[in-house]
Amino acid sequence: MEAQRKRKVVMVLTLFVMMTMFFSCVRAWTGEIHGRVVCDVCGDSSIGPEDHILEGAEVAVLCITKSGEVLNYQAFTDAKGIYRVAETMPESDRWDACLARPISSFHEHCTHLGDGTSGIKFTYSRPSGYSHTIRPFVYRPANAPLYCV
Repeated sequence: MEAQRKRKVVMVLTLFVMMTMFFSCVRAWTGEIHGRVVCDVCGDSSIGPEDHILEGAEVAVLCITKSGEVLNYQAFTDAKGIYRVAETMPESDRWDACLARPISSFHEHCTHLGDGTSGIKFTYSRPSGYSHTIRPFVYRPANAPLYCV
Protein backbone atom coordinates (compact mmCIF):
# COMPACT_ATOMS: atom_id res chain seq x y z
CA MET A 1 0.00 0.00 0.00
CA GLU A 2 2.81 2.40 0.92
CA ALA A 3 4.64 1.59 -2.34
CA GLN A 4 1.54 2.49 -4.38
CA ARG A 5 1.26 5.82 -2.58
CA LYS A 6 4.93 6.63 -3.24
CA ARG A 7 4.50 5.68 -6.89
CA LYS A 8 1.52 8.05 -7.23
CA VAL A 9 3.43 10.90 -5.59
CA VAL A 10 6.40 10.34 -7.92
CA MET A 11 4.08 10.29 -10.96
CA VAL A 12 2.37 13.52 -9.91
CA LEU A 13 5.71 15.25 -9.28
CA THR A 14 7.08 14.01 -12.61
CA LEU A 15 3.99 15.29 -14.42
CA PHE A 16 4.33 18.66 -12.65
CA VAL A 17 8.00 18.98 -13.63
CA MET A 18 7.26 18.05 -17.25
CA MET A 19 4.43 20.59 -17.49
CA THR A 20 6.62 23.29 -15.97
CA MET A 21 9.35 22.57 -18.49
CA PHE A 22 6.84 22.61 -21.38
CA PHE A 23 5.28 25.94 -20.43
CA SER A 24 8.62 27.60 -19.71
CA CYS A 25 9.64 26.98 -23.34
CA VAL A 26 6.80 29.20 -24.62
CA ARG A 27 8.09 32.78 -24.81
CA ALA A 28 5.64 35.49 -23.84
CA TRP A 29 5.27 38.70 -25.82
CA THR A 30 3.56 41.89 -24.64
CA GLY A 31 2.37 44.69 -26.89
CA GLU A 32 0.51 47.95 -26.36
CA ILE A 33 -1.29 50.35 -28.69
CA HIS A 34 -2.32 53.77 -27.46
CA GLY A 35 -3.47 57.10 -28.77
CA ARG A 36 -5.47 60.20 -27.97
CA VAL A 37 -8.87 61.58 -28.97
CA VAL A 38 -9.33 65.36 -29.07
CA CYS A 39 -11.96 67.95 -29.93
CA ASP A 40 -10.82 70.47 -32.55
CA VAL A 41 -13.20 73.21 -31.36
CA CYS A 42 -12.53 75.65 -34.23
CA GLY A 43 -12.28 72.92 -36.87
CA ASP A 44 -9.02 74.41 -38.13
CA SER A 45 -7.08 71.11 -38.20
CA SER A 46 -4.54 72.37 -35.68
CA ILE A 47 -4.42 71.69 -31.98
CA GLY A 48 -4.54 74.95 -30.06
CA PRO A 49 -5.43 76.29 -26.60
CA GLU A 50 -9.17 76.25 -27.40
CA ASP A 51 -9.12 72.51 -28.12
CA HIS A 52 -9.58 69.83 -25.47
CA ILE A 53 -9.33 66.11 -24.95
CA LEU A 54 -12.38 63.88 -25.16
CA GLU A 55 -12.92 61.64 -22.16
CA GLY A 56 -15.03 58.54 -22.76
CA ALA A 57 -14.56 58.43 -26.54
CA GLU A 58 -14.74 54.91 -27.97
CA VAL A 59 -12.01 53.43 -30.17
CA ALA A 60 -11.87 49.97 -31.77
CA VAL A 61 -8.60 48.19 -32.52
CA LEU A 62 -8.57 45.15 -34.80
CA CYS A 63 -5.37 43.10 -35.03
CA ILE A 64 -4.31 40.05 -37.01
CA THR A 65 -1.75 37.83 -35.32
CA LYS A 66 1.22 36.06 -36.93
CA SER A 67 -0.83 32.84 -36.71
CA GLY A 68 -3.75 34.45 -38.60
CA GLU A 69 -6.13 34.92 -35.66
CA VAL A 70 -8.24 38.10 -35.70
CA LEU A 71 -8.52 39.94 -32.38
CA ASN A 72 -10.97 42.79 -31.79
CA TYR A 73 -10.47 45.22 -28.90
CA GLN A 74 -12.67 48.02 -27.59
CA ALA A 75 -11.20 50.91 -25.61
CA PHE A 76 -12.43 54.15 -24.09
CA THR A 77 -10.40 57.28 -23.42
CA ASP A 78 -9.51 58.19 -19.86
CA ALA A 79 -9.55 61.63 -18.20
CA LYS A 80 -6.48 62.58 -20.27
CA GLY A 81 -8.12 61.57 -23.55
CA ILE A 82 -5.86 58.52 -23.91
CA TYR A 83 -6.99 55.01 -24.86
CA ARG A 84 -4.86 51.88 -24.44
CA VAL A 85 -5.02 48.30 -25.65
CA ALA A 86 -2.48 45.82 -24.28
CA GLU A 87 -2.08 42.08 -24.59
CA THR A 88 0.35 39.38 -23.49
CA MET A 89 0.49 36.31 -25.70
CA PRO A 90 2.95 33.72 -27.01
CA GLU A 91 5.64 35.21 -29.26
CA SER A 92 4.44 33.03 -32.16
CA ASP A 93 0.93 34.57 -31.92
CA ARG A 94 1.94 38.23 -31.60
CA TRP A 95 0.22 41.05 -33.48
CA ASP A 96 1.23 41.38 -37.12
CA ALA A 97 -1.00 44.14 -38.50
CA CYS A 98 -3.65 46.31 -36.86
CA LEU A 99 -6.36 48.84 -37.65
CA ALA A 100 -7.36 51.47 -35.08
CA ARG A 101 -10.54 53.42 -35.75
CA PRO A 102 -12.68 55.88 -33.84
CA ILE A 103 -16.18 54.64 -33.03
CA SER A 104 -17.89 57.51 -31.21
CA SER A 105 -17.51 60.61 -29.11
CA PHE A 106 -19.95 61.02 -26.24
CA HIS A 107 -19.26 64.73 -25.90
CA GLU A 108 -22.45 66.77 -26.33
CA HIS A 109 -20.93 69.26 -28.81
CA CYS A 110 -17.96 67.53 -30.41
CA THR A 111 -19.44 64.60 -32.34
CA HIS A 112 -18.39 65.01 -36.00
CA LEU A 113 -15.33 63.01 -36.99
CA GLY A 114 -12.75 65.35 -38.49
CA ASP A 115 -10.44 64.76 -41.45
CA GLY A 116 -12.60 61.87 -42.67
CA THR A 117 -10.52 59.48 -40.57
CA SER A 118 -12.10 56.07 -40.89
CA GLY A 119 -9.11 54.37 -39.32
CA ILE A 120 -5.36 53.96 -39.28
CA LYS A 121 -3.75 50.75 -40.57
CA PHE A 122 -0.27 49.83 -39.42
CA THR A 123 2.13 46.94 -39.11
CA TYR A 124 3.01 46.12 -35.52
CA SER A 125 6.74 45.45 -35.52
CA ARG A 126 7.64 46.58 -32.00
CA PRO A 127 9.53 44.18 -29.73
CA SER A 128 7.95 42.84 -26.55
CA GLY A 129 7.36 45.46 -23.89
CA TYR A 130 7.19 48.42 -26.27
CA SER A 131 4.14 50.39 -27.37
CA HIS A 132 2.90 51.77 -30.67
CA THR A 133 1.47 55.30 -30.63
CA ILE A 134 -1.35 56.22 -33.01
CA ARG A 135 -1.79 59.84 -34.15
CA PRO A 136 -4.78 61.55 -32.49
CA PHE A 137 -8.31 61.02 -33.70
CA VAL A 138 -10.04 64.39 -34.06
CA TYR A 139 -13.70 65.25 -33.61
CA ARG A 140 -15.25 68.65 -34.38
CA PRO A 141 -18.43 70.42 -33.33
CA ALA A 142 -21.25 70.79 -35.86
CA ASN A 143 -20.80 74.58 -35.67
CA ALA A 144 -17.62 76.36 -34.62
CA PRO A 145 -18.00 78.99 -31.88
CA LEU A 146 -17.97 82.68 -32.90
CA TYR A 147 -14.54 83.30 -31.37
CA CYS A 148 -13.04 80.93 -33.97
CA VAL A 149 -14.05 83.07 -36.95
